[in-house]
Amino acid sequence: MAVPVFCNVCFCEPCKPTPRFSLTSCGHVICEICLQKGKKDECLICRTPCRTLFLSKQTNPDIQSLFMGIDTLCKKYSKEITQISEFQEKHRKHLLAYHRQKTVKLEESLKKVTQQMHQIQCMKPPEQTTQLPFSNTSRNPLSIPSRKQSGYSSCSLHPSHSSTSE
Repeated sequence: MAVPVFCNVCFCEPCKPTPRFSLTSCGHVICEICLQKGKKDECLICRTPCRTLFLSKQTNPDIQSLFMGIDTLCKKYSKEITQISEFQEKHRKHLLAYHRQKTVKLEESLKKVTQQMHQIQCMKPPEQTTQLPFSNTSRNPLSIPSRKQSGYSSCSLHPSHSSTSE
């Protein structure tokens, strides 16, 4: 049900022979007859400077909504809000899917690189001795024994541990 429109001066309601109604910038509705009785650019009700806009079917929809029933407005805006919400949710899901796919690829790359590093470590020959920096074995026959004195690589002593956080 639409809000009843009436002149805020003479309280007449619109009907076929009734003149047009105007909305003032201060929020009052005035019929054309009363509007002609008042001063130009001044509201007949509150006496403040104002502009007027004739109401018609061509009036801006935002202004027309001032005269719609609340139930009609709720249905209209509920439909718009639902469409906006569905649009935004679709885009959030699309972005989330992109990030999930990217995470899976990064995890696969990390796993592959970790395996490659482990293989390289297993292939590395065990270190026997390490020379002192700037030393020459012909001048200094002493060498520092390495930490791996057993001669076995770390691969056989330390099995790889997979991450359980994935």
